[in-house]
Amino acid sequence: MLRLFLASLALLLSCVTASAEEGAIQPLLQEHREVIAKSSRKTIGPAIDAIANSSLPQAQTMLETWAAKSMWMRKSDGRFFVGEKADSKNYRLIDFDTGEVVGTFPKKELKQLKPNSGVRALIGTALVQFQLLDEDRAKRQAALTSIQRDPEAALLTPLRASIEQEPDAGLKAQKQRLERLLTIGYDADPAARIAAIEEMSGDLGVDVRATLNPLVATTRDVTPGAVPEGVNVAANLIPGEEGFSEAEAYDLLVTKGFAPARVTPDEVRLALAENIEGGTVGGVPVAQLDKDDARVRAYAALAEAGTVPPLVNPADIQAALAAHAFFETYAEPVVEVTTAAQDALDNIALKVGVNQTLDLTLDALSLASIYFLAAIGLAITFGVMGVINMAHGEFIMMGAYTGYVVQQIIPDHTVSIIVAIPLAFAVTFAAGVAMERLVIRWLYARPLETLLATFGISIALQQLAKNIFGTQARPLTAPGWLDGAWVLNDVVSISYIRIAIFILALIFLGVFLFIMKRTRLGLETRAVTQNPAMAASMGINPGRVNMLTFGLGSGIAGIAGVAIGLFAKVTSELGSDYIVQSFMTVVVGGVGNIWGTLAGATMIGFLQKGIEWLNPSNTLAAQTYMIVFIIIFIQFRPRGIIALKGRAAGD
Repeated sequence: MLRLFLASLALLLSCVTASAEEGAIQPLLQEHREVIAKSSRKTIGPAIDAIANSSLPQAQTMLETWAAKSMWMRKSDGRFFVGEKADSKNYRLIDFDTGEVVGTFPKKELKQLKPNSGVRALIGTALVQFQLLDEDRAKRQAALTSIQRDPEAALLTPLRASIEQEPDAGLKAQKQRLERLLTIGYDADPAARIAAIEEMSGDLGVDVRATLNPLVATTRDVTPGAVPEGVNVAANLIPGEEGFSEAEAYDLLVTKGFAPARVTPDEVRLALAENIEGGTVGGVPVAQLDKDDARVRAYAALAEAGTVPPLVNPADIQAALAAHAFFETYAEPVVEVTTAAQDALDNIALKVGVNQTLDLTLDALSLASIYFLAAIGLAITFGVMGVINMAHGEFIMMGAYTGYVVQQIIPDHTVSIIVAIPLAFAVTFAAGVAMERLVIRWLYARPLETLLATFGISIALQQLAKNIFGTQARPLTAPGWLDGAWVLNDVVSISYIRIAIFILALIFLGVFLFIMKRTRLGLETRAVTQNPAMAASMGINPGRVNMLTFGLGSGIAGIAGVAIGLFAKVTSELGSDYIVQSFMTVVVGGVGNIWGTLAGATMIGFLQKGIEWLNPSNTLAAQTYMIVFIIIFIQFRPRGIIALKGRAAGD
C-alpha cells in the first residue's frame, strides 16, 4: 500500500513538473543553448525562429533582453537569466519564467551574451510580430518602421494578423498600405500580387515605385542554342545592335564560362618574355619579335604546346556569338506579375509627369507672386514719375528689418507680423516721401542724374543698415501656423509661406486697383500719368501727387520686405537680390501699368522656373538665359506686354 502511494505521488509530481515546463521558456533556451551562447549570425536563425514561434508570453521579453545585451548565462548549469548589476563584481539574476530573483553571483561565474549587429538585426525582425500588437503605440510604430526599412516575406503573415486588432486609425492605414506593398513583393500567390499591383497602380508614393521597380529589373544572360522554356524574357538581344556591342556580348560569354578570354597585346608580350629559351620563343628568334606576325607565330606555338591560353581570333568570336542566344531576363519569374508591374509603372510615370507639371506651375506662381510684390512699388514710381529708383531694393530691406525689430519687442510671431506689416508701410512710406522731397523732385527732368542719385542713396542705406544691425543675417521668423507645406501627394507640395505670399500679392493687387479706381488719389495719379500739364491746369498739384505716389510705392516695397524676409535671409544686401528682377518685371510687363507688372512677374516667374527645370544643376546659367530671353523680347516689344500711353511711355 505504501509503495502504491509513493508511486502515485511521484507520478503526480512529474505531471506538475511537466505542466510547469510546458509554459516555460528555459527548456527551449536549453535546447538551443550552444548556438545562443555562440551568437553567430550564420547559425542563430533557427534558435531565434523557435523562440519567436513558441507562442510563449516570455518570448518577447527574452528577445528584447537579449538584444539589449542584458541576458547572462550561468556557467555552472548553462541556464539563461536577466542580469542586473548588483555591485562592481556581482550581478543579480532574474528568472525569465517566474520573474523572481534567483540570487546574486560573481561576474566570473557568468557569461554576458553580446549579440553583434547581424544577430541583433535578426532579433529585431523576430520581435516585429510581438511589437505589432504591443499596447504601446510607439512600439507598434517602430515595428512598422522596421518592416519598411527591411521588408521580408516572413513579416507578411504577422502584419496581416495585426491589422484587424489595430485600434489606432492612423497606424491601421499604415499597416494596410504596408500589407499591400509586402503582398506585391512577397506573396506566394501570383493572383494576389497582381491584384495588389492593380490596386496601387494609381498611387504616386515613392514606396510604391520602390516596390514595383525590382519586379521589372532586368539582367543580361546568355545560353547555348535557344532560350530555355520557363524563363521570363524581357528582350532578346542581338550582338552588334545599338546598346549591345559584339564586344559586350563576347565579354558576357567569357563571364558565363562559355568562351575563352581574349588575350590582350600586353599579355602576349608578357607571355613571350616569360618563355624565352635559348634566344627563341616558340621557335622564333627574339630578334624577330619586334613584328606583330612574328609575335603571333611565337604565341601560337606556345599555345599549341599548352604553355599559354590560345589566341581568340575574330572568326572564333563570331562563331561563339552565333552559337549562343543573348537575352535580358526579369528577376521576377512570373510573366503576369512583371506585365502588371510594368503597366502600373507606366501609369504612375504618366501621373508623375502631370503632377510634376502642376508642381512646377505652383512654384512658378509662387515665384511670380514674390516678384510682383517686389516690383509693384517700383511700377508705381517708375510708371507715374519716370523715376529710375535704384534704392527700391533698400526699401524692401528696410521693411524686412522693421519686421525683425518688431519681433524683438513682441515675441509672439503672429502678433508681431500683424504689427510689422502696417509699421513697415509707415516707415518706408515716410522714407520714400523724405527721399522724394529732398532729392527726387529736383531731378525729374534728368533721368541719368536720378539714377546716379538713387544709386548713391542705395549704397548709403546699405551701409547704414550694416552699422545698425551688423553684417550677420537676422531672423524674421514666420508664425507657427505657416510652418510646413501643403502636400497634395509625394510629387506636389508648396510651403504655407509661399501660399501666404501669393494671397498677399492678390490682396495688394486688389488694394492697388481700389486706390487707383475708387479714390481721389488714384484719379489724380491717373491724370498726372496720362497728361501732367493738363492735370495741373485742372487744379491738380503734380508735386503733391508725385510725393504721395512715391511714398505709396515705397510703402508697398516695405510690406514686400516683411513677406520676403519670412523665407529669405535678412541682411543689408536683401534688396540687391530683388532690384534686378523688379526692373525686369516692370519693363517686360509695361511701365506704369499694374496689369503689365502682373503679366511681367508671371512671365518671368514661369520662364525662370522652366529654365531651372531644364537645367537644374546651374541656377546661375538659368538666370543668364532668362536675361538673354528678356533682351530679345524687348527688341520686339520695347513697351512691354501691356503698353501705356502717357509720360511713362514717352508721349
